Amino acid sequence: MDELGEGVSLPIGIATAKLVIATDDIAIAKAWELIDTTKSEISSPRKQQQLLQFIETILAYKFPTMSREEMEEMFGLSELKQTRFYQEAFQEGIEQGEVKGKLKAVPAMLAAGLTVQQVAEALDLSVEEVRQVIQSQP
Repeated sequence: MDELGEGVSLPIGIATAKLVIATDDIAIAKAWELIDTTKSEISSPRKQQQLLQFIETILAYKFPTMSREEMEEMFGLSELKQTRFYQEAFQEGIEQGEVKGKLKAVPAMLAAGLTVQQVAEALDLSVEEVRQVIQSQP
């Protein structure tokens, strides 16, 4: 990617891809430029949104410790919530939280006299998942 040349002469998609290998300081400055360029030069709303999502995805991977709010503030990316990356990550977090909540309920349900099969059915878990919770109990 280093051999592709400088961002000024590159098509915007390739310049965006170069964010991956840029140092953090350069990536921040280039991201600002690319976001501005995308918003001002790409007339197709669909293409503009796709390119902004590409930039946002690269930034999310490049700065994994940065919160969504910090990224929005730093880059002016209020569109971040609309990206597929954000929505999938958000949904995955919800699903993981639901599963954790269900797994925490297993011991209490077993203590109340339900069978492993009944607990699994009630919580929409597999029998194996319920058994793993039982085995992990001290």
